[in-house]
Amino acid sequence: MTKTFTKEELQQFNGQNGQPAYVAINNTVYDVTHIPAWQDGTHHGNKAGLDLTDILFKFSPHKDRVLAKLPVVGKLAE
Repeated sequence: MTKTFTKEELQQFNGQNGQPAYVAINNTVYDVTHIPAWQDGTHHGNKAGLDLTDILFKFSPHKDRVLAKLPVVGKLAE
């Protein structure tokens, strides 16, 4: 069964204090914990625990090409 995260629940997974680092993109929640660029829950000023859909598609040079490599841990509640 797929876990559904509220925005409040997702914020707990910010990569800080031993927490895993999760990000939401297009309502899918991905685990970026073991991605070196996301060490300590931040990547180029972006923080884990948030919906980064707009950031990814507006500002990221790699767009969604990196998502296929990431483990999916759930969905973001609409």
